[in-house]
Amino acid sequence: MHSPDAAAPPTAAELPSVRYDELHRLGPRALWRPLAGIVFLVALVFAAQLLITAIVSTGLYLGGLDLDQVADRLGGDPVTPTFLALVNLGWAAAIPAVWLVARALHGQTPGWVASVVRGIRWRWLLVCLGLSVAALAITVGVASLLPAQGTGTVDMDGSLNAWTSATRDFLLVILLLTPLQAAGEEYAFRGYLTQAFGGLAGRMGPRAGAAVAVVVPALLFAVAHGIGQDAPIFFDRFAFGLVAGVLVILTGGLEAGIAMHVLNNFLAYALALAYGDMTEAIHPADGTWWSIPVTLAQSVSFLVLTVLVARRMGIRTRTGQGILEPRRRPV
Repeated sequence: MHSPDAAAPPTAAELPSVRYDELHRLGPRALWRPLAGIVFLVALVFAAQLLITAIVSTGLYLGGLDLDQVADRLGGDPVTPTFLALVNLGWAAAIPAVWLVARALHGQTPGWVASVVRGIRWRWLLVCLGLSVAALAITVGVASLLPAQGTGTVDMDGSLNAWTSATRDFLLVILLLTPLQAAGEEYAFRGYLTQAFGGLAGRMGPRAGAAVAVVVPALLFAVAHGIGQDAPIFFDRFAFGLVAGVLVILTGGLEAGIAMHVLNNFLAYALALAYGDMTEAIHPADGTWWSIPVTLAQSVSFLVLTVLVARRMGIRTRTGQGILEPRRRPV
């Protein structure tokens, strides 16, 4: 990548043609950099989450709660609006952490983590949100035709939950912070980790490098959701990570994964608030194999729709291809 004191960044035509998972080739290419970056990123996110927890805990204590009440609010069993806000803020902190690691170790500006055009393509992100709605509608339809898929799914034939102050607080947290949480996870797993493992495996060849760049972050994404998951729930999260990783490469950026992640969480939380239980929605424990057709319906439909629309719109998938669509605004 160009040096910080260069007169001007290279134009698209001057850049080598590389995929999203190969973007670390544009900067310093020593093998230790992505390895150190992974460790550095984990440490930064963990430290940020500890700091946020300390700030929130202190605020609750100064607001009049005793230590036991603070622990109840933040313990996660049951899930409270404060706990959900804490989780969302903790993952949102991954975005600046990724930017810092990418800049320090790879010479990247924030836009290079977003896409091959050096920024979020906002029009494309809005299109992906619409495609996510379509895919989720298909998913809900498939789920309604199958037997119960275990804890964390919702029976919409039951009565609506009562509206309470907790419902209001959950709704505010979901609307304001869940998009940041989803984007933070995508920046970490489909952003930095995809580029890091793509750089590490690039010497194996382009196809093998792409496979490693998709599969390993997807596996880590599923594991990061907890070691107590049963097989169907793990498969669901692993499949989500695979589809999001494939779309990063096929569309050249994080927009599709962010859109799918945000809408998926919105739907899950909304159904839990309306008909189910937030604790079971966030900590599902006993999924069934009937969840697999539902997972495949969402994954395959969104993947197919997104790739078809991306090709029709001429969405760039590599650097150095010339400008096929204008950048609306920087990251």
